[in-house]
Amino acid sequence: MLTTFFFALVALCGLGFAAPPSPPPPPSGGVDVTPDSPPPVYRALSDFDFQSLNLALNQEYIELDLFHYGLARFSEKEFLDAGLGPEYRFLIEYMADQEVGHAEMITNILYPYGAKPCKYQYPFDNVREFFDFCQKLTRWGESGVYGFLPHLDNRAPAELLLNSITTEARQQMAFRQLQGLFPMAVWFIAGIPQAWAWTLLSPYLVTCPSDNPDIKWQIFPYLTVTPLQNNPNAIRSDSKAAVSTNVSAISYPGYEVNFKWDEPGQQVSYDKKYVTTTSAGPAKYALWVSQLNATYTPLYNINNNYASAKQPDGRVFGDSSAPIFNDTMFVVLTDDNPYVSPYNLSLVNPHVVAGPAIYQAG
Repeated sequence: MLTTFFFALVALCGLGFAAPPSPPPPPSGGVDVTPDSPPPVYRALSDFDFQSLNLALNQEYIELDLFHYGLARFSEKEFLDAGLGPEYRFLIEYMADQEVGHAEMITNILYPYGAKPCKYQYPFDNVREFFDFCQKLTRWGESGVYGFLPHLDNRAPAELLLNSITTEARQQMAFRQLQGLFPMAVWFIAGIPQAWAWTLLSPYLVTCPSDNPDIKWQIFPYLTVTPLQNNPNAIRSDSKAAVSTNVSAISYPGYEVNFKWDEPGQQVSYDKKYVTTTSAGPAKYALWVSQLNATYTPLYNINNNYASAKQPDGRVFGDSSAPIFNDTMFVVLTDDNPYVSPYNLSLVNPHVVAGPAIYQAG
C-alpha cells in the first residue's frame, strides 16, 4: 500500500514538473520589435519629421485656445439657448485639458525648438457656429496627422502622436453630436497632406512669438464655396445636441457647388510672413477627398477665379456599402487628374490650383 502511494505521488509530482509548451515563434518581419532593436528615441530625426510635428503642435495650440475661447465668449444662457447645459460646458473644458497634454507631449519631442502659442481669430458669432468650426478644425487636424504619420522617418514619436490623435477623433465626433449631426457618417477618415492642413489652418493665426520656427509647408491659394449658402449648411436652428440622430447626408450626388479662389502671391497667416503659391496651371477639376477615395469631377462655368462642379456619386466598395461623399470632407481644385491613393495623396500637390476647402456633405 505504501508502494502504491509512493508511485502515485511520483506521478503527481511528475505532472507538476512537466515543461510548459513553447510559445509559437513570432511572425517574420516588423520594425523595431525584437530584443536587439535599438531603444526608441522620441525626437525628430529629419526636417520632414520636425516640420510635420511642429505643424501638429500649432494645431494643438489653436484647439486649446479655441475651446477656452468659446467657453469664455458665450454665456451659460447662450449655451442653454442652444440646448446645452453645464455638463456639455464641462465636456468642452475637459477637451481643452486634453489639448494641454497633447501640446506638452509634442513640445517635449521637439524641445527646445517647438512653437509656442499664438494669437488667433475665429469665424463664428454664436454657439452653433462655434461648434461647427470646432468640428471642422478638429477634422482637418485629425486628417492632417493621419496624412503624415506613415511617412515619418522616426516611428517612435509617430506612436505617441497616434495616441493623441485618436483622442482628437473622439473630440471631432463629440462636436458633431453637440451640433446635432449624425456622429460618424463615414466608414473611413481620410488623411490629407501637410500643405493642405497648413492651408486650412493658416488664416486663423494672427501673430506668433518671434522665435516660433517657420512652418515650411506650402500654403495654396485659398478656396471658398460661394456664396456661403451654396455649401451644404450644417448649422441648423432646430438642431439639438444628441448622441445620435437620423440626420446624415445634407447634400446629394449631383449637387452643384460653386467655387471662388484667390490668386497666388497673397501675404497670409501670422504676421503676414507667408505667401500663397501654386505650380499648377489653369483649374480644370475639383478633387474630392473622402474616406478611401480621391475623385475628380470636371469644372464648368469657369470664369476668371470662379467655377462650378457637381458633387460626385459612388460607394466605397460598390453597391450596399457606404456612400463615399458624406460627413466633413475636403475639396481642392487641380489642373490635371493624376491617379493618387491614400498613401501618396501628396503627389497631387504640384497640380493643386487652390484649396482645400472644407465641404460639409453630411
